[in-house]
Amino acid sequence: MPYVEASVRSRQFVAAAREVMLRDGVAATTLRAVAAEAGVPLGTLQYVFSSKEALLRAVIEDVVEEISTVLTGTVELDRGLAHAIRQGLTSFWSELVADHVKLQLMQGELLHYALRKPGQESMASWQYRRYVTVLTDWCREAAVNAGETCALSYDRLARVMLAGVDGLIVQYVCDPDEERARADLDTVIAMLIASAEIRPA
Repeated sequence: MPYVEASVRSRQFVAAAREVMLRDGVAATTLRAVAAEAGVPLGTLQYVFSSKEALLRAVIEDVVEEISTVLTGTVELDRGLAHAIRQGLTSFWSELVADHVKLQLMQGELLHYALRKPGQESMASWQYRRYVTVLTDWCREAAVNAGETCALSYDRLARVMLAGVDGLIVQYVCDPDEERARADLDTVIAMLIASAEIRPA
């Protein structure tokens, strides 16, 4: 077997793990199943990820990076915080929620797996801290670039944003009505912008 750098192997294994989790669910995912999906011996996978929990953390980080890429790659961050919130959440919904119910189920399962697995509770809080950090930095950058201030702290705005979108995602997963979800998302966006009380610095 030709030598492959650990960083490349890591990305391959995370991609394989995501495929297994999307298909079989997080609880049913094993290192052996991921190794089979990646087409490598179990020992090769364990050399990079010694435990299922280590692999799950890498998957969470991969999902966080995907969210960050959507928010930063599809939004003009020099047109103000209100524009960023409106455009960013709309793009996020289009690219990572609509027609991606299994991806959203996987993220929820990652959270519940950690909360129910003795000794892994910290992974759940770490998962949400990563989401909040990405949103906090993104909101701050949009406001600063446009010379604006916000009535809420950026981390509070991020937490409320996450709570609102999470709630819509749960409803969408249970009852995927796209028209209703888009209208509800517009309402959440309006509420966030109103609460932020954005003003010129």
